[in-house]
Amino acid sequence: MTSPLENLSGPGKSLQQEPPDAKEFAGLKRSGLARLSDAANPANSLEGRFDLAYNAAHALCLAALRWHGYRPANRYIVFQVLPHTLGLGPEVWRMLAKCHEIRNLSEYEGDLNIDDKLVADLIMACRAVAAKLDSLK
Repeated sequence: MTSPLENLSGPGKSLQQEPPDAKEFAGLKRSGLARLSDAANPANSLEGRFDLAYNAAHALCLAALRWHGYRPANRYIVFQVLPHTLGLGPEVWRMLAKCHEIRNLSEYEGDLNIDDKLVADLIMACRAVAAKLDSLK
């Protein structure tokens, strides 16, 4: 029986199989946790905190995917596969997917529509990812 990650992998698909790399995993995790820490600092601007938290979430989700032996073809897929990489539910991956859309509007159209609650929710979702990432052995 093939796994959901296997079903998403192959030529022209969202994932490519690639052996896990412990050094890459550790670097992504370290980078994600450092950014998450900085995102929680209220002395940073709201926009900066959003960027830090979003990039922390991406690094941590990518670390989980790489741990499973896959590399993404696009940024978004690392959030979509969280149920399969870390067993996280829609309350986490939907928040991260929403922030991905907001990030894209900001990057490509200059429209960053965020508030304190959104950034706090993003940080909370990122912390959930970080906690589950620690359970990977």
